[in-house]
Amino acid sequence: MDLLLDLIATLSRWCRGNLYDISLAIMATLFVLFGPGINAWVQRSIASFNFFLRTLIFVLVCAVGYGLAIVFLTPWLSHGLGYFNNFTLAPVLLLVFFLIGVLADRS
Repeated sequence: MDLLLDLIATLSRWCRGNLYDISLAIMATLFVLFGPGINAWVQRSIASFNFFLRTLIFVLVCAVGYGLAIVFLTPWLSHGLGYFNNFTLAPVLLLVFFLIGVLADRS
């Protein structure tokens, strides 16, 4: 049991050093999974606008909206994950990536 706890603590310490990159990977993966649904909703919402306005709104949503979300939400996620201690961080990250994998498999 001590070997397993030691392995979890070691993995958590390694993850803690790379938490921003892990958070960025989680955010990017979520945008890849949910982006097409968001884009379809935006397209349906602005379908009645003229071509120029539709294109401008869609570019703003995709470039500015997704860009700002990645830039501002990644540090929040990293900070939130930093609250887990060394015995829970690695299992939580494994669970998060497992759930993202299940979501990706279903879509």
